[in-house]
Amino acid sequence: MGTGERPLPADAQRNRDQILASAARAFSTCGLEATLEGIAKDAGVGIGTLYRHFPTRELLIEAAYRSELAAICDAAPELLDSMPPADALRTWMDRYMDYMTRKLGMADALRAVIASGANPYAQSFELLVGAIKPLLDAGAAAGDLRSDVSADDVLVSISGVALAAGKNRDQADRALNLLMDGLRYRGT
Repeated sequence: MGTGERPLPADAQRNRDQILASAARAFSTCGLEATLEGIAKDAGVGIGTLYRHFPTRELLIEAAYRSELAAICDAAPELLDSMPPADALRTWMDRYMDYMTRKLGMADALRAVIASGANPYAQSFELLVGAIKPLLDAGAAAGDLRSDVSADDVLVSISGVALAAGKNRDQADRALNLLMDGLRYRGT
């Protein structure tokens, strides 16, 4: 929903959220082979409801991507409220890894969105850095994490792990644990 638009009624918002969750699953597993009819059915809505919310396939793909991005970014403060900062950061990294795995599955669908002239990645970097920075700052304030590491560098590191490890979660976990060790390291 853009700035200045009225909020959706609760049932319409619920339908939209169900469509986005179904679309993210479908495009992650089936790529461009995912059908809008299958997405609507999985969401428990009619195809007309899907089209009222997302008049084109590209708008649905982009909205599903942005919804996943918002969920990962919104998780950071919730994690900080429920666990120590270093644990919150490591848990956030796991969620980011899940997000990146889904995004890899959506690669062809996202390329189709870009080919249509849209840029689903326009604000991704800033939003992700904005999610990581409070986690790092809280960890530094608690004395558990280094204070001389930027959120940009952590994002690039986590993204590199995700791209290099692909769907090999065991390898990704080992690499993220190494990254966390580096974030805790105190030079002499």
